[in-house]
Amino acid sequence: MVTVAIISFPFVFQAQSAPTLKELVDAAMTKDAAIEQQNLESKLNSLDLQKLKDVFLPKVEISGKGGYLNTRANFISPEIAIPAIKPIFPGEGSFNNNFNFSGLFGAANAEAKVLLYSGGKVKYLKEALTEKENANKAMQVKNQDEVITQISTAYDQFALVIESKKVLDESKKRLDANKKTAEKALGYGLITPYEYKKIELAEATLDSKMVEYEGKKELLITLLNLLTGIDKERIALINPKLEKIEYLVTDTDINNRTELRAIDHGMKAIDAKIKAEKTWWIPKVQASTSLAYLGLYNANISSSKALIPGTNQKLDSDLTNFSLFPIFQAGVGFKWDVFDGNEGKHEVEKAKIEKEILESKKSDAVRKLQLNLVNNQTNYNITDSQVEMKAKAKQIAKNALTQAEKEFRYGLIKSTQLIEAENDLENTELEYQTAIFNQRRAAIELMKSTHNLSIEKL
Repeated sequence: MVTVAIISFPFVFQAQSAPTLKELVDAAMTKDAAIEQQNLESKLNSLDLQKLKDVFLPKVEISGKGGYLNTRANFISPEIAIPAIKPIFPGEGSFNNNFNFSGLFGAANAEAKVLLYSGGKVKYLKEALTEKENANKAMQVKNQDEVITQISTAYDQFALVIESKKVLDESKKRLDANKKTAEKALGYGLITPYEYKKIELAEATLDSKMVEYEGKKELLITLLNLLTGIDKERIALINPKLEKIEYLVTDTDINNRTELRAIDHGMKAIDAKIKAEKTWWIPKVQASTSLAYLGLYNANISSSKALIPGTNQKLDSDLTNFSLFPIFQAGVGFKWDVFDGNEGKHEVEKAKIEKEILESKKSDAVRKLQLNLVNNQTNYNITDSQVEMKAKAKQIAKNALTQAEKEFRYGLIKSTQLIEAENDLENTELEYQTAIFNQRRAAIELMKSTHNLSIEKL
C-alpha cells in the first residue's frame, strides 16, 4: 500500500487597493518634469556653493619635466692691454667667443597655494547663490501646486464620470420599468406603435451614452497612469465621490505668494552680486610655498675660440652630474587691480538693470495677483451658489418624473412626455455633479490665490 502525502502551501493573495488622491499626487510629484528640472537646478546651485567654499582650501600642484638642452652664448670682451706687453688682441680691439652648452636635464616642483583674503567677493557670491536657491525653492512650491491642481482635476473628472454612470444606471432601471408598462399599454391599444418606438429610441440613446462613458473612463485611466506611473489596474479601482469644498478666505494678503517671494529672493541675490562686483579694487591676498629640484646630466660646454688669445686651447669639457635640492621658498603675496578697464563698473551697472527688471516684474505681478484673487473669489461664490440651484432643479425634475410615471400608467400622458421628464431628470442630475466639479475647481484656484492649497483640504 502506497501512501501519498499531499502537502499544501497556503497562498496569500493580496487584493489591490485603489490609490488615494495623496498617493496619486505624491507619485506625480516624482514624475513631473518641471519639479525634476528644479531639483537638478538645486543640485547645480549646491555645487556652485560648495565650489565657493572650496576657494579657501589649499591648492597643491606637482610638476616635473626632463629633456635635452642645447644653447649658445656669445661673449664679446673689450681689448685687454698690459703695460710693456703688446695687446692681447692685436688689431682687433675686442674678443668675440661663442660658447655652446648641451646636455640632459631634469626638474621637479611641488607648490602649494592658499587664498587668504578674496576682498569679500566670495562672501557676497555665497549670499547670491543662497538667495538664488531660495527663489528656486519658492518656484518649486508653485509647481507643486500645479501638480496638485492637475491630478485633482483628473481625479474629480474620474468621480464625475463614475457619478454619470450611476445616473445612467438609474435612468436605465426606470426606462426598463417604463418599457414594460409601455408594452402592456401597447397591447391594450392605449398607446400607438410610434409612441412605443420613442421609448426604444430613448433606450438606444442611453446605450450610446454608456459606450461614451466607458471611453471617457479609459481615457482618464490612461491619463492618470501617464502622470503618476501607477498601474492601470489599481487606477481603475478608484471610486471617488464629488463633494463641495468649503473654503473661507481669511487673509487676502498676496505678499506670501510664491511668485512674489521668488522675485524678492531674486532681488536679494542681485544685491549680493552688486556687492561682490564692487570688490574688484580690493587687494586679494594669497600664501604660497614650493619645493623644487634641478639636475643636469652628461652635459658638455665648448667654445668656438681659445679661451686665452694667442693659444690654441679651446674649451671642450664634459661636466659631471650635479643637482640643486632642495630649492625651497615660502611667502605671502597680493594682487591689486588698480584699474580693470571699467569691467567691474560695467558689471555693477548690469546688475542694477537686472534688479530694475525684477522690480518691474514684481509690480506687474502684484497687480495681476490682486486681480486674480478677486476673480477667483467671484468664481468661487458663483459656482458655490450654482450647486445649490442645481440641487433644487434636480429635486424638481425628480418630483416631475415621479408624477409623469404615475400619469403614464393611467394613460394621461404620452410616452414622449414621459421620456422628456426622464431626460430632464438625467440632465439635471448630471448638471448637479458638474456644478460640484466646477465648484471644486474654483475652490482650488482660490486656495492657490491665497497660498493655502493642500491635499488635506481636498
